[in-house]
Amino acid sequence: MVDKLYASAAAALDGLLFDGMTICAGGFGLCGIPERLIDAIQAAGVSGLTVASNNAGIDGEGLGKLLRTRQIAKMISSYVGENKEFERQYLSGELEVEFCPQGTLAERCRAGGAGIPGFYTKTGVGTLVAEGKEVKSFDGEDYILERGIRADLSIIKGWKADTSGNLVFRKTARNFNQPMATAGKICVAEVEEVVPAGALDPDHIHLPGIYVRRMIVGAPYDKKIEFRMTRPRAAAGAA
Repeated sequence: MVDKLYASAAAALDGLLFDGMTICAGGFGLCGIPERLIDAIQAAGVSGLTVASNNAGIDGEGLGKLLRTRQIAKMISSYVGENKEFERQYLSGELEVEFCPQGTLAERCRAGGAGIPGFYTKTGVGTLVAEGKEVKSFDGEDYILERGIRADLSIIKGWKADTSGNLVFRKTARNFNQPMATAGKICVAEVEEVVPAGALDPDHIHLPGIYVRRMIVGAPYDKKIEFRMTRPRAAAGAA
């Protein structure tokens, strides 16, 4: 059996990074982001990156770190709002952004991983999203052609994996990690725990090990909160 487990994020990415590459990154905000692998990419200093991700984390966290160091040249994303540096670079023309509806982005990555070069969708018809894209009519309705996404590298975050690379995500942290994993020529996963092969219930595996080339254990993690929502404490003696 091929040993997929590496001692560090830097070791797992060794030989895979180069300037101008395309990376698919899992995660949604700060949920399910491959933070150890992002840190290693930052430390490697590669630049001119195209990154497909739902968003770019927040300022100074997640992919926001790579924006801050100007290592990303283009983002393929569906959401900008919570990252002021992302917004600033886009509005100032420093960063190229390809906006993509959220469901379309997930399907573009899934399609790329399935060997499907393109598909038609009604999402975005008649909007700026459709500009420059082929429009075709099916049953009297217009659809636009969207291209599948293939990346040089996928970086994802999982919860638990076995030594064969079979992987389980935890609840909403599955988000974009599953389709992003299949879209890359090589997928590197960071997980919280690795168990022996055969320890995972086959019916509970979310991503088969055939998609995972390399792994690291990233734990322990500091669970960051993107939005801390609180309410004032009730006054002493109040009902």
